[in-house]
Amino acid sequence: MGSNSSRIGDLPKNEYLKKLSGTESVSENDPFWNQLLSFSFPAPTSSTELKLLEEATISVCRSLVENNPRTGNLGALIKVFLSRTKELKLSAECQNHIFIWQTHNALFIICCLLKVFICEMSEEELQLHFTYEEKSPGSYSSDSEDLLEELLCCLMQLITDIPLLDITYDISVEAVSTMMVFLSCQLFHKEVLRQSISHKYLMRGRCLPYTSKLVKTLLYNFIRQEKPPPPGTHVLPQQSDGGGLLYGLASGVATGLWTVFTLGGVGSKVATASELSSPLANQSLLLLLVLANLTDAADAPNPYRQAIMSFKNTQDSSPFPSSIPHAFQINFNSLYMALCEQQTSDQATLLLYTLLHQNSNIRTYMLARTDMENLVLPILEILYHVEERNSHHVYMALIILLILTEDDGFNRSIHEVMLKNITWYSERVLTEISLGSLLILVVIRTIQYNMTRTRDKYLHTNCLAALANMSAQFRSLHQYAAQRIVSLFSLLSKKHNKVLEQATQSLRGSLSSNDVPLPDYAQDLNVIEEVIRMMLEIINSCLTNSLHHNPNLVYALLYKRDLFEQFRTHPSFQDIMQNIDLVITFFSSRLLQAGAELSVERVLEIIKQGVVALPKDRLKKFPELKFKYVEEEQPEEFFIPYVWSLVYNSAVGLYWNPQDIQLFTMDSD
Repeated sequence: MGSNSSRIGDLPKNEYLKKLSGTESVSENDPFWNQLLSFSFPAPTSSTELKLLEEATISVCRSLVENNPRTGNLGALIKVFLSRTKELKLSAECQNHIFIWQTHNALFIICCLLKVFICEMSEEELQLHFTYEEKSPGSYSSDSEDLLEELLCCLMQLITDIPLLDITYDISVEAVSTMMVFLSCQLFHKEVLRQSISHKYLMRGRCLPYTSKLVKTLLYNFIRQEKPPPPGTHVLPQQSDGGGLLYGLASGVATGLWTVFTLGGVGSKVATASELSSPLANQSLLLLLVLANLTDAADAPNPYRQAIMSFKNTQDSSPFPSSIPHAFQINFNSLYMALCEQQTSDQATLLLYTLLHQNSNIRTYMLARTDMENLVLPILEILYHVEERNSHHVYMALIILLILTEDDGFNRSIHEVMLKNITWYSERVLTEISLGSLLILVVIRTIQYNMTRTRDKYLHTNCLAALANMSAQFRSLHQYAAQRIVSLFSLLSKKHNKVLEQATQSLRGSLSSNDVPLPDYAQDLNVIEEVIRMMLEIINSCLTNSLHHNPNLVYALLYKRDLFEQFRTHPSFQDIMQNIDLVITFFSSRLLQAGAELSVERVLEIIKQGVVALPKDRLKKFPELKFKYVEEEQPEEFFIPYVWSLVYNSAVGLYWNPQDIQLFTMDSD
């Protein structure tokens, strides 16, 4: 863009941009490209900066949209970039700052232009813009190389093959962002795209061989969390002749443009610490999630999902089955550590869910870890701060717990891990508690929050399913965890009685008035009774399988024994109440024999003695409680809008006008 623009408002008048977007064709061999690509401000790194840039240059982009069919200048710019990338690896090895800087600038301009093109036209029209050449108006070469496919392949090569150095960091980020822009046509459709030109290129042809290498590189970018080079790393000596290329990164356009960018006068999304600390890791993770959730082609499954499903640990020396395409190996320990550290972001939690659900190698490895608290605690913290999280993030965290609790070994081991001083748990000071008891506390708190706020039946079901999976292995429950189990049952009991009373009154009222429509209390009652039965089954499962390990739960049941009285004869609960009633009756009798005014310690002592005396054959056996997470049909209807909402909301890297978005509804900045 040269040195002619000292303010962002001058960019539409910039002579180089006007020539690029004008009516005159520019040959790919023209010295003009060196001048255009010698602008000197650093690439914007936040949505705020990109919004300002886009608003300043939208007229230039639209002018190119109009004139490109006659000039073919977009294709010429792309060919200039492609020719430069052939020497990029050598330039990195030789520390050729100038060459890498100009190549980055070319890609930055391409990315900005593509974003406007994709927003304003169909994929078919975009494809035509890649074929226009310097001929008669509107003509194009039908036998020319497929420039769009070549550009996509080049981006994949750039991401996977160029060594990550201080001087290549920015161009690596830009390559990842440009690939995301290529796929962003989904944002401008209300329905999930099942056929797309960009999908076709990525899933077959010249791009396909790069599948596993790209997925592996994106994962390692996430694992390494490489920070961007410090400001000033790329400062180059200013040319003394005052003409030609602009080498001073702090002059020219940078002076005026970057001042506006960094004032922060525009409303923007707030970047998280992880987004700011490593833009490359953040963008790589988002691109990985976008690729993993592309819909399958009509004749082939999504190869990126296949790669994610099948990769193995670097320490696994067993051969890959020939039936598994796109396989590769990665260091599982490094990946595990990164996942533990990054769970504050939606995208890291979604990656963890994806790997646990789809890759059996990862799931087996994680469940065998002896430090599972490093992974589980961040997930519990997400659920604990449910008020501050979006519903999708909470849902993903809960499904992760459900998947983990499908494993009996996990359910046993979490009660052996002792934690001290959980500072984020504020309801009560927990000086020492097992990971298992803490998990129970947080899940119960989530259920109670859901009962009073969101009332999402699906959330209820999954919370209870996780508790049910754990119940047979409950061990040494913390007294507070035992109290909360019974307190939740008390809350459900009160709700049941309230709805029952409302239904009775409503029925009486209907006898005197036939005109007023009745609320569907029967449905509400059925839902509450389902949840109550589930809670009784969880308590029963614990008593049947691990009564001798849980004196605190027996204590809590005895303390609130009157609560269960109304359900003893209820037809929906009679069978499951049998064991609970037996335990309450047995231990109540022993406490009665011990006399009045018993201390807590004495009651617990009597319970521990009584457990040995209680004949186990008197407890009725029920089928084991086991719930398995099953993804809903057409999961892409949930995951694709979710992933793109994460891309849209990321404060680093890309900006789209909210008024243009069709896939989901977003408020404008």
